[in-house]
Amino acid sequence: MSARLRKFLSRPEAAGSQEDRRTEKRTHNLFEAAAAYVSACADDDQDRIDEAAAWVSPEALSFGVNELACRAVIALARERDESPTAVARTLLGLPAV
Repeated sequence: MSARLRKFLSRPEAAGSQEDRRTEKRTHNLFEAAAAYVSACADDDQDRIDEAAAWVSPEALSFGVNELACRAVIALARERDESPTAVARTLLGLPAV
């Protein structure tokens, strides 16, 4: 058994650093994609928009952007001591109800 363990540990791929393995193929989660996508849209950076949109499926990106919007409206509402509805309408330039 120890001979098999030694053989496994001496394999070249097992000897590589963990950082090397992380940089080979890093996947992004939907919240990273949403944050990158929305910030790229705010900066009007089409290259970054396209890159972030390719990280996840369109459905996942849509969910992430929706979640980011909800969290942003809630945070602004708390900061301004207003309702989320009032903040959302103000951000979109809609008249108050």
